[in-house]
Amino acid sequence: MSNGNLPPRNNPGPPSGPPPKTRKELYEQIAQGGKDEVIYEEMVRLGFWGGEKPRPTDPPDEIRRALDLRKRLDELRQSAGRLRNLAQLEIELKKKRMLESRKKREQTKQKKLGERAAKKADTQEKKKYELRYVGSHVSVGLGPGPKNALAQYSARVPTGPDAPPAPAPTTRRTSDAARLSQTKLPVAHSAAELARSMGVPLGELRFLAYSREVSTITHYRRFTIPKRTGGERVISAPRARLKKLQHWILENILNLVPLSANAHGFVPGKSTVTNATPHLRSAIVINVDLKDFFPTVTYRRVKGLFAKLGYSEEVATVLGLICSEPEITETTLDGITYYVARTGRRLPQGAPTSPAITNILCRRLDARIAGYAAKRGYTFTRYADDLTLSTKDKNAKVGSALAFIRRVTAAEGFAVHPEKVRVVCSGGRQEVTGVVVNEKPGVVRAELRRFRALLYQIEKDGPAGKHWGAGGDVLEAALGFASYVAMVDPAKGNPLRERVIALRAKHRR
Repeated sequence: MSNGNLPPRNNPGPPSGPPPKTRKELYEQIAQGGKDEVIYEEMVRLGFWGGEKPRPTDPPDEIRRALDLRKRLDELRQSAGRLRNLAQLEIELKKKRMLESRKKREQTKQKKLGERAAKKADTQEKKKYELRYVGSHVSVGLGPGPKNALAQYSARVPTGPDAPPAPAPTTRRTSDAARLSQTKLPVAHSAAELARSMGVPLGELRFLAYSREVSTITHYRRFTIPKRTGGERVISAPRARLKKLQHWILENILNLVPLSANAHGFVPGKSTVTNATPHLRSAIVINVDLKDFFPTVTYRRVKGLFAKLGYSEEVATVLGLICSEPEITETTLDGITYYVARTGRRLPQGAPTSPAITNILCRRLDARIAGYAAKRGYTFTRYADDLTLSTKDKNAKVGSALAFIRRVTAAEGFAVHPEKVRVVCSGGRQEVTGVVVNEKPGVVRAELRRFRALLYQIEKDGPAGKHWGAGGDVLEAALGFASYVAMVDPAKGNPLRERVIALRAKHRR
């Protein structure tokens, strides 16, 4: 239908002629009567409109609605086309983004691989002259640490006569050279310098100091020996390479540190005899043993000792690790032996450095007990974990002395063994570190009788099947005991020693 109205007809009739058969005839009828007329005749002829009805008209609202719908339909067609184009564009953009992302990831991966390789190469290079990691929980003091405080200060504070004083440099890799030189200890600021002083490569120092919770290697041989009082003592003997470093530490550092005059155990020039002699002919002798003496001294205390001597954080860390080890459990899995740490690191019984370290750590303990003893008329000596007080006063308050010893040893990080406290008056056999001190230094008579009986049996039947002490070569053990007796009581010991030497010459031909 058109936007206008058809011309009115009062008596419309049937169509004026046959319908057009060709496009040309249709155009001719439209040209003669108009488009609306042709449409009307076709509607009547086809039965859509009766001839008696008035001609239809197009209402303005319906026309506008038709136009709006047609316009909306066109917009929808255009939108659908655009949506199809946008979906395709989105797919293409997504593909492009994915390709760019993949390319970027590959570039990032290659960059990280390069950085990792460079970092690894840098780490390997730095391992030649730096020690940055030797196990968990013990490596905090290693590495270069923060930048030198003096350099940071210079960067932000102007220099000159009015400038504030510079702070002290960091101590992580800076030892107190003045203090070390004053005490004649070797100066080393870093692990690399320490390794050079020891005469070993830094890599070997790292290997021997490394703290592992689970490992397939161990630097110690562990075995047990019987105790004089019963039970067994676990000995951790360092293997050759570690033992070499421990001996270096002992000779170049620990043996140069002044000790208390009351210490006699493992001190050059002193022995069990020098430890016992001050207590001769006493009215009362008090013997006290410290419980778990070496295991009580932890890695942190050992490291703190070296730091207090003047060594840097890094050097003290390495020295502390070399001189300590954890308690180990040995287990086998799939044919592989693993050594599993059961405790934290502590002093091993069997390392040459352990007695010297305890002697240094006990200096304050010795001083406190010696001060108490001097005020109350006691004589005090210490041989490793054996503490001895004696007095000429038979009415001395022993209970107060024992209470003080328990209190001060606990304050110093040790503990009195509750089953190894002995108080002997002059009427009993008074012993100090195995030496009888009632009148003059001597060996227990019963033990001497047993030893003489052993020598008689060897002289009679030979050494086969004979034992003395912990076992092993009976003649070597006998010579050691005879030498000990000669040191305590030369008059009795020298003849015994000569008999053992003669037996060795006879049975070793």
